[in-house]
Amino acid sequence: MHTEPYIPASFWTERVLGFTAFGFIRVGLISLGLILLGHVEMPRGTALPIWGFHVASRNTGRNREMEAFHYRVNTPLRNSNNYNTVFLVSMQRMISVQACNSARLLTVSSTSAAPPAKNNKKRTPRDYSAKTSISTSRPGSSNPAGKTQKLNLEVSPHRAVSAVRLMRIELGGAFADLLNDQGKGSGDNEMGYVERTLGFRTRDLADRDLRLVTEIVGGTIRWRRYLDHLILSLCHDENTFRGMEPLLLQILRIGFYEIVKLDMPPYAVVDENVRLAKIALRPGAGNMVNGILRKLVVIKESNSLPSPKVEGDDRQKARALAIIHSHPVWMVRRWMKYLGQEKAIELMTWNNSDPYFSLRANAGKGFTRADLVTQLEMFKVPYELSAHLDDFVRIKTGMQVVIQAGLLKRGLCSVQDESAGLVVSVVDPRPGDTIVDCCAAPGGKTLFMASQLSGQGRICAIDINEGRLRILKETAELHEVDNVVTTTHADLRTFAGKNCVKSDKVLLDTPCSGLGVLSKRADLRWNRRLEDMKELKHLQDELLDAASMLVKIGGVLIYSTCSIDPEENEERVVAFLQRHPEFYIDPADRYVPSNFVTEHGFYSSNPVEHSLDGAFAARLVRSR
Repeated sequence: MHTEPYIPASFWTERVLGFTAFGFIRVGLISLGLILLGHVEMPRGTALPIWGFHVASRNTGRNREMEAFHYRVNTPLRNSNNYNTVFLVSMQRMISVQACNSARLLTVSSTSAAPPAKNNKKRTPRDYSAKTSISTSRPGSSNPAGKTQKLNLEVSPHRAVSAVRLMRIELGGAFADLLNDQGKGSGDNEMGYVERTLGFRTRDLADRDLRLVTEIVGGTIRWRRYLDHLILSLCHDENTFRGMEPLLLQILRIGFYEIVKLDMPPYAVVDENVRLAKIALRPGAGNMVNGILRKLVVIKESNSLPSPKVEGDDRQKARALAIIHSHPVWMVRRWMKYLGQEKAIELMTWNNSDPYFSLRANAGKGFTRADLVTQLEMFKVPYELSAHLDDFVRIKTGMQVVIQAGLLKRGLCSVQDESAGLVVSVVDPRPGDTIVDCCAAPGGKTLFMASQLSGQGRICAIDINEGRLRILKETAELHEVDNVVTTTHADLRTFAGKNCVKSDKVLLDTPCSGLGVLSKRADLRWNRRLEDMKELKHLQDELLDAASMLVKIGGVLIYSTCSIDPEENEERVVAFLQRHPEFYIDPADRYVPSNFVTEHGFYSSNPVEHSLDGAFAARLVRSR
């Protein structure tokens, strides 16, 4: 026979009295806390969990406003109109986390020591899942005690700076406007934002961290399409990837690049990027980063990274190659058409490789290549002499050393690719020449030509961008060639019609797609569209017609681009000659090595054939 166990009356008396006393103590503590909050200024957004209750600071109204704002704007990444608003909320969270650091650590320690009590008042958790699949909350996984999670706030500086810089590049002007009320978006404002939100200054970064920032930002941009392919393949579904906030996606790209391309210790990469996601966004974002990166580690260690097969028709092959080599599909199809598949792959491999840099000694200031070599050897910067130009040397590493040594700041040398220097060789500036440099800013070719005039002659530098033209003028003064360089702020198309003075030589370094310099301009491949090519061709024709009006009889018009696309190069010259039969081609083999000269007499440098940036120049003489 079953009998209920005997419970003495004293047991219930003790429990009732104890619970009552405990309740009074608890109510008293809550009241005391509310009184203190009325007299003590707490950081914005601070929340104090007191045994199951969440007592917010004075700014609860503002907190609810920001939560509602985040709910409204947390829309999928592919809706570019919401880039800036989503990231604005991320910035607010980063600032709030840093401000609440001390209070959080204190409250975590106190709440962990106290037993959680039942909370009869149901608290609605913050909802981040609107129109996105970032949220990691599941039924039954809420935190009833309302404990504030303790976050490890030690973030790798180079990863934090890289994430912010990638946001700046991808969002462009929208991000710059967020950093600066005037919309200038300077680098100082960008780094000031990092300092305010993450608590360290860029100038305090070690040289190693600065190099890592350069490597990670450049590499992540170059390999963006391939990295996104990997991230998508490891997400739960496509909606998860499409719904990611921009900052979360940048953090994942950084982690994938470090693991796949830099071969960094995988679990260290996972840990650091999880921390960054938790601080910059929220703990749930850190959980997502943790899960996806750990999947990547597993498949990389098993050599089973997903890669598309290059098969099918040309369109299908182009799509596969675009993923493998991380380029826009339209570019790949275009290069396969003009170069063939093998050459197109070589070109994309070049674009994804670490770029070299060329330094030009400033002969106009009396600083020779021998002097430059002496400086490089003194600072132990590896170099090689240019095989094509007497004033140039090439370096693969050590650019930070050159900058810190002040060689650029003092005007002793300039960063200029040899392909651009060879365009100046096609111009063939000589003492006494009058030269018009159309679309001159930022002025690399202008300054090189000025250094060859030996103080005799004149260069009129024209550009439509007044700010860049001002920089050109200041640099000319620094290089001590301002006695032969004058600047004019104007649109060439209107300037040419009003100017009746004819010049010996006119250089038109026209706006172009820049498809020849993608190794150094990593972001350019993602900023160009197929539609741009049609617009550029029309602009180039207009500028050519205008520039031709400035050339005297017997003078020379030099048309140049930094593109390898035939439609911007040879085809534009042919169309111009049909409109202007008074001009004829002067073969470039008298001015540059013959291996740079095409069958039609044009100068052309190709990254695959010459290991230089892509460039083009045609020398056209006016006969009447």
